[in-house]
Amino acid sequence: MHWISFFILISIKYLSKLFYRFEVNYQPIPTKRDWNDIRIIIFLHHTSLFEFLYLSILPNYFLWKLSQRMVAPAANKTMDRPLVGLFFKLLNPGMIPITRKRDDSWANFIASIKEDAIILIAPEGRMKRKNGLDSFGEKMTVKSGVVDILQELNTGKIAFAYSGGLHHIQVPDTNRFKIFKTLKMNIELIDVMEYKNSFNNNISSTDWNVTVLNDLQHRLETKIPK
Repeated sequence: MHWISFFILISIKYLSKLFYRFEVNYQPIPTKRDWNDIRIIIFLHHTSLFEFLYLSILPNYFLWKLSQRMVAPAANKTMDRPLVGLFFKLLNPGMIPITRKRDDSWANFIASIKEDAIILIAPEGRMKRKNGLDSFGEKMTVKSGVVDILQELNTGKIAFAYSGGLHHIQVPDTNRFKIFKTLKMNIELIDVMEYKNSFNNNISSTDWNVTVLNDLQHRLETKIPK
């Protein structure tokens, strides 16, 4: 199955390069070893189901690893759509449907994370609409599930992927999309334990959890490309 996933990932990469321009800023510039060490990609600024276009910026050998080792929570209502759901299942079999509640679906996702897994998560848990709010008219905020994952990780690196947003390409709940546009992203790499120890609280304590959420919210609001 991972061969199918890799073929789709690599095809998307090169098709994206044909139709879009990418502006990516790294902090610091990653080496090959950095990509090998990534344990979690935290994608901030979730605006469209077309964010798979960002695969274009990843090296081929990392796409190969993603095809075998990626796990990602995905909204069950997205995965239940006949065509969209099938596409994401083929894109990567490690995409696991969850609800927006902290129920058995979330517990099953956490249990599915193996020691060598590469985790991809959009911690806002829903997409920003064109008015800057979610589909319920609420402010976009980081949800606590990402903290559950960080508590369990002790090795490797975090890749913070700050998206410039894709409303200029495709707006949620519409069927139209545009080509020949520029996609922007800032990527920041940091050691997992360096990040976890950067807060003045005991790891996994209530205060630590709150501080991490506040930090991620600050990153969402200040580090995305203009």
